[in-house]
Amino acid sequence: MMSVNFIKGAALALCGALTLSAGPALAQEAKSLDELLKFVKQGQAQEAKENRQREQRFSNDKANQAASLTRAENERARQEALSTELENAFEANELEIADKQELLREKLGTLTELFGHLTSASGDLASNVEVSLVSAQYPGREAFLRDLVRKMSNSDDLPSIEEIERVWFELLQEIRETGEVTAFSAEVSSPGGERASRDVVRIGSFNIIDTDGNYLSYDNDTLSELARQPSGPYTGWAEELAGATSGLHTFGIDPTGPTGGSFLAAIIDTPTLTERWHQGGYVGYAITAVGIFALFLAVYRMVALTAIGGKVNAQLKSNTANENNPLGRVLKIHEDNPNMDTETLELKLSEGVLKETPKLESGLTILKIIAAVAPLMGLLGTVTGMILTFQAITIFGAGDPKAMAGGISSALITTVLGLLVAIPTVLLHTIVNGRAQRIIHILDEQTTGMVAEHTEANLRS
Repeated sequence: MMSVNFIKGAALALCGALTLSAGPALAQEAKSLDELLKFVKQGQAQEAKENRQREQRFSNDKANQAASLTRAENERARQEALSTELENAFEANELEIADKQELLREKLGTLTELFGHLTSASGDLASNVEVSLVSAQYPGREAFLRDLVRKMSNSDDLPSIEEIERVWFELLQEIRETGEVTAFSAEVSSPGGERASRDVVRIGSFNIIDTDGNYLSYDNDTLSELARQPSGPYTGWAEELAGATSGLHTFGIDPTGPTGGSFLAAIIDTPTLTERWHQGGYVGYAITAVGIFALFLAVYRMVALTAIGGKVNAQLKSNTANENNPLGRVLKIHEDNPNMDTETLELKLSEGVLKETPKLESGLTILKIIAAVAPLMGLLGTVTGMILTFQAITIFGAGDPKAMAGGISSALITTVLGLLVAIPTVLLHTIVNGRAQRIIHILDEQTTGMVAEHTEANLRS
């Protein structure tokens, strides 16, 4: 009994396993061994049918692949035959082209050399008009010349008579306009980037200016106002020429370049006096302050000594001592002590002169010190500038002169400033000291005379 139940359990388990793999058609639960056998037979029949269908599809695909391979081999053979035919045609065309070119050269004859010269002349003229100021008035010439050169260089097309005549015309026009002063209207870009129509004057192919006297540059078919105008009389000359209608006028041209060459660039880049002064840096500012102080001190002392000298001259003409001047104050000592012995009077007068001397020589020592210190300050700025120069060489190397320009400028400018302060200060010190010594000499002379007169009076008495 136990064996029968065991067999039934195994059969049911097998039935369950078959139902999982048999598919939707056999997804049923067998309730007996007969049904299980039936389901197994049905599954085998279904699988056999599916296998036959797969084999049939494989056979059909194999036949299709064989047909496709045959068609591909036939197409390759056809393309190879076509390639051979095209290669033969290409070789034949090359031979024909060579024959045609040889025939063309024979027909051209001496024209080949002419067209070579025409191509060379057109290329040179195109390079010239590209940067020529004449193109600002007559645009579009470069495009025609470039197209003509390209046409004659890259193909067998021959130039027409009209094209040859136009090259001749453009060449003559460039020669003629180079020597003309012409006014016309054109679009001009301001330094801020704004474009506006202005009346401009072109001076040959050297310079171009607007009616306000501003110099313009021409680049990439565009007229632009220079961001910085040349200093000196050049702007005034340009404005005068722009407003003139006839006659001869002074004007500075730059023959080194059609759009403003090295001469104009050098004039524009030349720093003004203010810019040069700023290049001196803090040392330059200190030298300038010292020089201004020395100038005001010298002028002040010169005016004061001139006034004192006038009062002393007036005192020389007067018999009464006036205490508003050094000589009067010294004479007052003699008037106040008429009966004093000679030695004491001489000492009193010498004391009076000594009191007046520092007032007269006031500021002379400072001027002398400034005259000596100013070159030393310039030397300090020179050393500082050279230190900056060597630092720039250490960082950027010696190949970039702009990196060293700041230090060199500071070194040279401070030296110049030191000398500019020292030389006038020495001259002013000499002048002021001369006036002070003249007054002191008068005081010494008058005191000596008074001592002599006093001694003579005592001897008579």
